[in-house]
Amino acid sequence: MSLTGKRIFITGGSRGIGLAIALRAAKDGASIAIAAKTTEAHPKLPGTIHTAAKEIEAAGGTALAIQCDIRDENQIASAIEQTVQAFGGIDILINNASAINLTNTESTPAKRFDLMMGVNTRGTFLTSQAALPYLKKSAQEGRNPHILMLSPPLSMKGKWFKPHLAYTMAKYGMSMCVLGLADELKRDGIGVNALWPRTAIDTAALAMIPGTDTDFCRTTEIISDSAYIILNRAGKECSGNFFIDDEVLASEGITDLDKYAVVPGTKEFINDLYVD
Repeated sequence: MSLTGKRIFITGGSRGIGLAIALRAAKDGASIAIAAKTTEAHPKLPGTIHTAAKEIEAAGGTALAIQCDIRDENQIASAIEQTVQAFGGIDILINNASAINLTNTESTPAKRFDLMMGVNTRGTFLTSQAALPYLKKSAQEGRNPHILMLSPPLSMKGKWFKPHLAYTMAKYGMSMCVLGLADELKRDGIGVNALWPRTAIDTAALAMIPGTDTDFCRTTEIISDSAYIILNRAGKECSGNFFIDDEVLASEGITDLDKYAVVPGTKEFINDLYVD
């Protein structure tokens, strides 16, 4: 397996899962564009597009830091164009950027609803749309293009809607893009899949949610290693899947997951949303 020479565009990759995926690809010498809003560090959310770019370069990759709010279609178009000019094309799109607000219907202001729908659903759709001409060209050149969404399997169980309807609607919008694009792009040979963790993942964003004990989480590396496996599969044959991280690893014979535990030896983890 290798992502050597791949040209990758990642939304929201200045920290957390997006950055972990970028660093895994950087080890192979991939070229990676980080498209995110953060140019100055937040007191509670460390990491910017510039610090991410430095980490990518240090890991062996080529980095391009782009300030981009994916709620703005003009900024998306500009970011995609900058990436193509710098790298000569795009082979992999990682739709990682996401907004979260776990409130019930009465407690969700319109501003928060619009933020989640704008980033998660609309941003994913528009970024995918903008990247399509270049992903199709990548397919024509035999470069095995992929789109990967960091979004959950679609379950119509009421328990996933009741506590945080707006967030579920927005997150499921990303997953619906997987369903639609996988079929739409099948003839083009572009793999479109979703990846989701079985357990909560230790990120700065998660730590901001009251009552979350990250000692019972796994690290971002379990997602980046799973993504690496998916992105190395043939997109023509591997598409339309809703992957769970530990199942992806198990398919490659990796069943000892202790190295991914925040606290080694942990046996009981916090389950992530949308996974029974």
